[in-house]
Parts: sequence; C-alpha cells; structure tokens
Amino acid sequence: MAVVEVDLDELSLLVGRNLDRDTVVDKLFQLGVEFEGESEDGLLEFEVVPDRPDRLSVEGLARSLRLDMEIDEGVAVPDVEESDYVVEVDSSVADVRPYTTGCVIRDVDLTGGVLDSLIQLQEKLHGTLGRRRSKGAIGVHDLAMLKGETIRYTAVDPGEEEFVPLEIGGDEAREMTPQEVMDEHPVGKEYSHLLEGEDTVPLFYDDIGVFSFPPVINGKRTEVREDTRDLFIELTGTDEWTVDKMLNIIVYALKERGCKVHEVEFRYPDRRAVKPDLSLEEKSVEHSRIESLLGVSFDEFEVVDLLRRSGLDAEPRESSDGTLLYDVTVPPYRTDVMHPVDLVDDVGRAYGFNSLEPRYPDVSTVGDLTEDTRLENAVRRQLVGLGFQDLLNFVLTNPADEYTAAGLDDDGEGVHIENPYSEEYEMMRRRLLPSIYTVLGNNTHREYPQNLSEVGVVAEQDDDQEMGVREETHVAGVVCGPTAGYEEAKSRLQSLVEDFDCELETPAKEGPSFVPGRSAAVEIDGEEAGVIGEVHPEVLERHEVVQPAAAFEIELAALR
Repeated sequence: MAVVEVDLDELSLLVGRNLDRDTVVDKLFQLGVEFEGESEDGLLEFEVVPDRPDRLSVEGLARSLRLDMEIDEGVAVPDVEESDYVVEVDSSVADVRPYTTGCVIRDVDLTGGVLDSLIQLQEKLHGTLGRRRSKGAIGVHDLAMLKGETIRYTAVDPGEEEFVPLEIGGDEAREMTPQEVMDEHPVGKEYSHLLEGEDTVPLFYDDIGVFSFPPVINGKRTEVREDTRDLFIELTGTDEWTVDKMLNIIVYALKERGCKVHEVEFRYPDRRAVKPDLSLEEKSVEHSRIESLLGVSFDEFEVVDLLRRSGLDAEPRESSDGTLLYDVTVPPYRTDVMHPVDLVDDVGRAYGFNSLEPRYPDVSTVGDLTEDTRLENAVRRQLVGLGFQDLLNFVLTNPADEYTAAGLDDDGEGVHIENPYSEEYEMMRRRLLPSIYTVLGNNTHREYPQNLSEVGVVAEQDDDQEMGVREETHVAGVVCGPTAGYEEAKSRLQSLVEDFDCELETPAKEGPSFVPGRSAAVEIDGEEAGVIGEVHPEVLERHEVVQPAAAFEIELAALR
C-alpha cells in the first residue's frame, strides 16, 4: 500500500482547524487510513488503501477530514473555465499509448511545500492507479515555457527527434534522442521497458519542439519550480478511464490550493473530447440493505446525512414496489464506488464502525478452532519459544519481490491477479522467505540479531485442483546477525521438529537463493518437506542487509 507523508501544520491549515496528532491519527483510522509512524523529517506517515487514491495527498486527506468533521458535506465540483488550448492527437499513437488527457492550471502558489505535495501525489498515482506508469503517466509543465496554444501528441521513430530531458542529480542536461534517453538516462533506463518492442515512441510538441516524452520523462525546458504560477498537466496511458480519474484527483488536490482550472480540447482523428471530465456518476442502494449489512436501524434522514458526510449526495425515493431507495451522486475523484456495497461501506465509516454493537449470530452452533488452526498456533508458540519474532505478512506480493529480489526463477506457475489495484500486490506469494527478506530489508536500522518467523499461506497453479490453484501453509524462519549461519538455523529447526515428535534429516541440496555448498533439503520423517541454507550475499545485498543470515522453509503438514 502507498504511504503518504503529511505535515501536521499544513494539514491543519487545509482542514481549517487546529488539529493535534492524536486527533488526526484517530479520525483517519476511523476512515480506514492507518498511521505508520514519523519520517526522519518529523512528517506523519499514513498508509492509504489502494481503492482510495483520492487520499494520496495531504489535500485529499484534508478533504476527507473536513467531510467527517462536518465542515463540508456533499458533492462539490470545481468550476472549470474555458481556454484556447488544444491537443491534436495523431493516429500514430494508437498502437503505443492511445489515450491522453489534461488541463491548464492558473494562479497556483507552489511555495511552502505545495510543489513537494504535488510531486508526491504524482508519484503515488503512478504507483497505484497508473501501475508504475504502464496504465497512466502524468507530466506537469510550466505553462509559461510553452509556445503556442496548439499542442501535438504524436509517435515518432525513437532516433529522430532531440530534446533536453530533465537531469537527475549531478547529471548534466544535454540534447538526447528518445532512444538515447532510454539507453543512457537513469530515468529512461528505469522506464524503457514500458515501450519495449515498439517501433515508435510518443512525444508532445509545442511550436518550439519536443517538451515531453511520456511515460518516461519531461523536457528540461518546461521544468516546474516553486515560482511557477501556471501549469500544463498532461496524462497519457493505455486506459482512458484511468487517466481521466488520475487527472480528476490532481484537479481536486490543486483546487484545494485556490487555483483556477481551465479546460483543454483533445482532437482525436475520429472524435473530440474536452477535459477534465468532471461528470458525476449515479448509483442506488436499498435502505434495507444498509440496515442488514451494518446491523443498525436508521431513518432516511440519518442515511442521507451519513452519505453527505462521505462526500456524496443522496435523495431518498420509493420504488414502484414500495422499497425505500437512495439515489446517490458520486463525485468525479472517487474511483472505488462500483457497487451498492461500496455505498454501505461509506455509511458505515461515517457512522463509525467502532459504534457498532457486537451481538451473537442467531444460530444454534458454536464455533471452534479447526485442527489446522490449532497446529498453526502450536507451531507459532514453539517458534516464539525458540527466540523468533512472529510475523504476519501480506499473502499478495509482486514478481520483483517474489523472484528477482529473492534470487529465484519465475517458472510461470505463480497465481496472478487479473486486475490488481496496485502492482505491489499483483500475485499470491509462492514462498514465505521472500516476504521475510523484505521485512529484514525494512529493519536494517534495528538492533541485531533479528530472528523472524512466519506461518502462512502460499499458492501456485495446479491443474489437478478444482479451481486450478493449490494453497498450502508453510513455516519459515530466518536468523540474521553477526554469528548467523547454517548451524544456528538447523539447530532451531531441529528443536521445532522434535517438539512435534518428528525426525529431521538434511541431505545436501543446492538452493537458488542460498550460498553454494551451504544449503540442504529438509526431510521430515523421511519425506522431503522444505529447504534450509545460508542466504546468498546477493540476496542480502538486494535488500540492503549487511549482516549474514540463514533460513529455512517447510510445509506445515509435515509436522502432523
């Protein structure tokens, strides 16, 4: 999930109330935004769920707080003024990045951290809705440095045109072709895979020449600074709905800063579109469904008030069969309202899930732990007794963490999510150890030794299963510190196995993420059940872990 850094004073200013840290943390938690801690600069860090990208900025969080505190209510749509700016979209981009959108922003004050907030929102949107720029990418430009009001969006041979890209760090700015940018520039090399296999690349032109190379990098000429007052914002992508929603979120964030929004006309070969598209969506939900899912009795005025506190508008009405319904208006920046249940969730959050009174279900049976759960809990207790700290990592991960960082090969048998909210969580993990390596990498500032363990679910494709997926519960542990090695990991595994009256053998076997000659198969009661070994230095280096480590991972079922 994305983590947003927030200055408390700036947040208080945008909310219009003098807020203390505890109040902000508590109110945002009730809205589903969790406090992660403080940065080295003293900024508050909040984790935002992927389905609410409108909260990926201090402006978005302030909007949610104002609604929750009843300072604002209902749907607000920014005024959009006319402009003479036109983007001519050439047919050549259809096979590369076919969709583009954007707007003109005037009279914006980017001082006092506003520019940093805009850059943070841009990067967070890239990593979530934009799928690391593959589905949508944002370019922000100094409007004063553009010449002419007609802009061309076209695709060309990557070796033809030259422009000066933004420099990174100490790199000196110079003219480069798009191909040179992808081959030599640090940002170009990072995002060149987005255009891999394409014969042409997309570019934006004004009357002077190229000023943007999406989705890779902007030109130096239109670089935005704190003294910039007018902006041209362009987005490109492979999905029009995505880039339109990303633009709407940016427009609402900048509108919080008091700027003026101006439309831009986009002329495609077969149609014309005026952006930003701030049209409203309509949804409906039954009163009985709200009460049934939340277990609370409401009158219609309460429901309307709670929906308006969620930034929605609602009108009650009776259907032809006498059912009480609410026609709900959804603002342009919301991307998560797809179903009546999403409206019920908003009602519940505005009411306060902590205010819901728990009650026993009206059934005649009493629940109990399964044998599998009892075994899992017993293993966790034994691992804690052996000096491990128990972890509970996400079941979802991504190929970079699962394979590349852990030194493992991708054999194509992983279970991938067809339409993930974020590229950080696009597949189910196949092993526990990569997740533990990530935790080690996130805690290099903590004291050593660090001994971490987890009992959790893994999955991979299996045609013999009814749904084509086999899930298993694994047990994994990592010892990391100055003296960590194979012998220490094995001694703890030996103790664990013996606690469950099983026999352990470890015949030599090479493992891809382990040091050659320092790994083995794990056999429990004569059956191969996992691996053990010293973690390869390259794996540790990828996670910036400087201490040696040894690890094991076994199937939980082997301990029955």
